[in-house]
Amino acid sequence: MRISNKIMLLFSVLTATIILLMSFFVYYLANRYSFGDFYKRLEIRAYMAANAAYPPVGTDTVVYNYIRDHHLEKLPSEEEYILPIHSATNTVQPPPALALPARFYGSVLQEGKATFRNGERFYSGLVIPHAQGKNLVIVSAVNEYRSQYMTELRRILSFCFIIGAALIIGAGLFFSQYILQPVHRIMEQVKNISSSNLHLRVASGSGQDEVSELAATFNNMLDRLETAFETQNNFVSNASHELGTPLTAIIGEGELALSKEREPASYRAAISNMLREAERLNQITRSLLHLAQTGFDGKKQNWGIVRTDELLFAVKHMIDKITPGNHVEIDYSLFPEEEEKMCINGNQQLLELALANIVSNAVKYSSNRPVSMALAATDTRNIIIVKDHGIGIPPEDLPYIFSPFFRASNTERFEGYGIGLPLTNNIIRMHKGEISVSSYVNQGTEIKVVLPSAVREPET
Repeated sequence: MRISNKIMLLFSVLTATIILLMSFFVYYLANRYSFGDFYKRLEIRAYMAANAAYPPVGTDTVVYNYIRDHHLEKLPSEEEYILPIHSATNTVQPPPALALPARFYGSVLQEGKATFRNGERFYSGLVIPHAQGKNLVIVSAVNEYRSQYMTELRRILSFCFIIGAALIIGAGLFFSQYILQPVHRIMEQVKNISSSNLHLRVASGSGQDEVSELAATFNNMLDRLETAFETQNNFVSNASHELGTPLTAIIGEGELALSKEREPASYRAAISNMLREAERLNQITRSLLHLAQTGFDGKKQNWGIVRTDELLFAVKHMIDKITPGNHVEIDYSLFPEEEEKMCINGNQQLLELALANIVSNAVKYSSNRPVSMALAATDTRNIIIVKDHGIGIPPEDLPYIFSPFFRASNTERFEGYGIGLPLTNNIIRMHKGEISVSSYVNQGTEIKVVLPSAVREPET
């Protein structure tokens, strides 16, 4: 069932149920009111009948009979009974025509008045005192007004319910279509977007409602998809080029060496060139393997508590072995006094690899100028800052530095494959961290890595 039909059905059932309950409530109150109104009429007639039979001192019976006959409407099948009350026993002797229960007489004699209903015939009894004693006056009539009134009320309520239900269904259909119209528009726009036109976007409008948020979410997803497609295309083309270059060199050297008989020295030179290209190819494939492995969710990695200060020392030791004579220094000025703040959850080897890539790039692109590593920590974050004074990164290249095989336009004279920073970015994201780059051409680059601190157990 379509959502619009579900909304219409739910809206109609809910509203119709409310109207139906209100109709029952109105019917119940009207029925109760009709009972009370008819009992009140009978009570008035009982007073008039008693006063007409035993008028108060100074009044005439003719007056009460005149008022009763000319100003009070005769009720259907109206009957009057005046029964004397025995003063000694406080009882009455009802006539055989009055088939009323004994509790009715008891209630009238005890409380002064009472009512009783037998089908559509209603009874009202009153105790009326007079000069000779007290009488029990009973007036009864058939309540034909109630049946006519309630029948008409049922007809009106049923008619209104049917008309109201029809209007509710129509309004539900209209409003469900109106409310979901922006969703249908978004669906039509999304259907027209494919891999060949990922640059298209969904019209989100200027509203702040859920539909606008849905359109903005679709657009954010399309931004990520477009970036992913472009990255994939760039990755395939760059990988093909990077892998094809050493393979072409190896094949060319082999074909050249086998083209004719040569001196042993020529063979050794050819094999040396092939070995160099093979090592380059091996380094590229290993970097690609590391890059692919960091695309996992980290569940297969060995995770534990890592001290960020020890991490900097390990990276410094690694850089010293890779690039002897470097000028990498650790800045202790921001180190926190509490050692427990310098703890994060992560994988030691992957974090060393990520930071080593950053520091080795800083050493390489600064031509071995001074490079500093600083560490700061709060209760929730560990911040590692690597700063160099190298060639910097052009502003137009900054958005692409984390794309595989991308190299800045001013790095032609430096060896590299454009895999280090994408690998580092994947590792930092795996650790739920963030990495940001600030760089100025010919002034240097500052890379900031923010990692969440390890969750400490509360002290007991």
